[in-house]
Amino acid sequence: MTYSVAVSGASGYAGGEILRLLAAHPDIEIRTVTAHSSAGQPLVDQQPHLRSLSQLTLQHTTPEILAGHDIVFLALPHGESGQYTDALGDTGLVIDAGADHRLTSAQAWEDFYGGPFHEPWTYGVPELLTASGKQREKLHGARRIAAPGCNASTVSLSLAPGVAAGVIDPGDIVSVLAVGPSGAGKSLKPHLLGSEILGSANPYAVGGTHRHIPEIRQALAALRQAQEPSQAQPDGIRISFTPVIVPMARGILATSTAPIADGVSDAEIRAAWQSAYGDETFVQLLPEGHFPRTADVLGANTALMGLAVDRAAGRVTVVTALDNLVKGTAGAAVQSMNIALGLPEDRALTVNGVAP
Repeated sequence: MTYSVAVSGASGYAGGEILRLLAAHPDIEIRTVTAHSSAGQPLVDQQPHLRSLSQLTLQHTTPEILAGHDIVFLALPHGESGQYTDALGDTGLVIDAGADHRLTSAQAWEDFYGGPFHEPWTYGVPELLTASGKQREKLHGARRIAAPGCNASTVSLSLAPGVAAGVIDPGDIVSVLAVGPSGAGKSLKPHLLGSEILGSANPYAVGGTHRHIPEIRQALAALRQAQEPSQAQPDGIRISFTPVIVPMARGILATSTAPIADGVSDAEIRAAWQSAYGDETFVQLLPEGHFPRTADVLGANTALMGLAVDRAAGRVTVVTALDNLVKGTAGAAVQSMNIALGLPEDRALTVNGVAP
């Protein structure tokens, strides 16, 4: 069966990456691409690397144009997806790459985003541990999927095994991330100009203000419930989260640490991560003493993870690298789509990066 697809926000980075992956998918026909200010232009004027899709013209983003497809991908700025998802009730599968349907707490949405709150959808991180197994189990047959925030899924995947196994204390998490500016979108922002970021590292959203924090706390709180039912609320997850823009177009290198739980051995700590990801294709734990580089995952749907036990500091350190536009966004969306449709999970996705 071939599924017809519409992609909104097709002129942006996330939309372009969704299109790049879908262009190689044998079960997908990309029929419609939409945008706002660039509507009416050929897609290749905005995405000149997508030569196989040169026949497509960007249309206006309206519910009427998006309707009538088997699958709709929404790659719109935060707060804009809801106006379309409400009107796509007859569409078989809708996948939102924005934040509108990620959070379960209306208060968290108000605190970090503001505006109308929309119902949470099935979270699109298949490998993420849950209280009862893995998130992929909830994706089978799903009709509405919320693709993750790239920073949020990176940190959640990094620490979920330790929280689930009870080998770390999630009440004192510290995460510092080196991130590429493509994660901030394609719209012109003066602080993201080449002349501003080249030769510099620039922290932003410092002091607990980054919008991905409630998403991380939500994912890890669900795991803590399995360990301590009385600690099921996100309040039990305390995280100091500091992203830093560095001069690379794409990629995330997240260094996350948390205190070692009392009486836990080094072997038990490593076993928690090995048990969680030992059989996974797209999330891989590196051998002891090895740590990833962002260069190793560019263009791939792979998260590479290195683990260290710092006994002197009494903390576990996890370093995770992934491509924010692939595994962090578009790859997670396509992988989740495959699962929802009953297709091979790795269809049109690769573990191989691009080098040099």
